[in-house]
Amino acid sequence: MKKELKVGILVIAAVALLVFGYNFLKGNNLLNSSRTFYAVYDNVEGLSASAPVTINGYQVGTVTDIRFVDSGDLLVTFNFNSDFEFPKESVAQIYGGGLIGGKSIQIELDKDSDVMAKSGDTLQSAVEEGLIELVNEKLTPLKDKITNAVVEVDSLLKSINYVLDMDTRNNLKKSIENLSGTLGSLNSSSSDIESVLKVNKDKINNSIDKFSQTADNLSKFSDTLSQIELNKIVQNADETISNLNEFSDKLNNGEGSISKLLNDDQFYLNLENATKEMEELMRDIKLNPKRYVHFSLFGKNDKKYDNSEEKE
Repeated sequence: MKKELKVGILVIAAVALLVFGYNFLKGNNLLNSSRTFYAVYDNVEGLSASAPVTINGYQVGTVTDIRFVDSGDLLVTFNFNSDFEFPKESVAQIYGGGLIGGKSIQIELDKDSDVMAKSGDTLQSAVEEGLIELVNEKLTPLKDKITNAVVEVDSLLKSINYVLDMDTRNNLKKSIENLSGTLGSLNSSSSDIESVLKVNKDKINNSIDKFSQTADNLSKFSDTLSQIELNKIVQNADETISNLNEFSDKLNNGEGSISKLLNDDQFYLNLENATKEMEELMRDIKLNPKRYVHFSLFGKNDKKYDNSEEKE
């Protein structure tokens, strides 16, 4: 074999190895019969060629090509090295992405569809937020809140510095000193109270025992009160009130002596005259007892009564 033929064979082999290696690095294995699928995205979120394609976490293919289409969207081509059949309505979702790892594609199976995907089909697309996006989404409101809080704290500090001038600071120092003295006095008072309590502990215990006995007596008294027939007492009170009302009605209607005394003026005048005559009679009896009472131990005295003394 001539040298030129050997060189030609080596060149052809090198080119074949180069093409095979290039496609292998891109995820295309020229020796395997793989199926090709497509998906269109408006943003691939950093997805690159040779990224893995998985189903339920198991790698079934790789991304082979990413290119722009006329609408400005991105057409992603990926191969399936597995013979696994999946529904055509499944979704090719870009997921992952973090501080170290890159983006990948996972096939979200549509279990309700019976039509299976074939090589060359374009699948539905979706993008899942990655770790960095989630962190940015969560930290953005927190950052705004922290910024607002810093501004408010700065305003508060300025207000405090404006209010706390030198005189106010001195007053605060004096107030704190007075508060310290007050706390010391309270501490001393509490010590005195504690000593008093220790000295009079027995007396306090006795007072508490007496109070407990008093409470027991009150409880017994309340039990006794609860046993009193309150209904009967109320009924008797009602009857008494009814009698008083009846008596009052009789007085108002002129029935009975008391009513006549209150309402009949003539009866009152007669009673008043009788009282005056009684008073005069009693006065005459005191002044002239001999006129009304006469007795003798030695017999009857026929001496006539002489009213000259009375006249005098």
